[in-house]
Amino acid sequence: MQESHVVTCFIENSGRILIVRRSDQVSTYQQRWSGISGYIEPQHNDLEQAWEELGEEVGLTGQDVLLVKQGEVLVIEDPDLDRRWFIHPFRFALEEAGKIRLDWENLEYKWVEPEEIKRYPTVPGLYTAWEKVK
Repeated sequence: MQESHVVTCFIENSGRILIVRRSDQVSTYQQRWSGISGYIEPQHNDLEQAWEELGEEVGLTGQDVLLVKQGEVLVIEDPDLDRRWFIHPFRFALEEAGKIRLDWENLEYKWVEPEEIKRYPTVPGLYTAWEKVK
């Protein structure tokens, strides 16, 4: 089973969480809902990668968001992809919800109550990752 380390960033605004629907151009879980996520590149640690993904996928910087919590790594196995995911979850606070600017990796976004995450077809382990940083 292949192992992959990824970050998943939850952005919170007024008690709601940002979820994004992945485009058909990403390598896995097309059309599924997720947090802001990406593979941890060899030159970055997990926090550096989280900041990188926030900038790339939604156009946010350290001036826009505040790191609230870094959670324990979550391990999720996906036999269909023959992959073991090591998910490094982060939670950030955003004051201005209108600052979100999507790139090609995601098609749309929604602000939802955390419990609503369960109602969406998500990437594996999304709600469990949220529980690590709530």
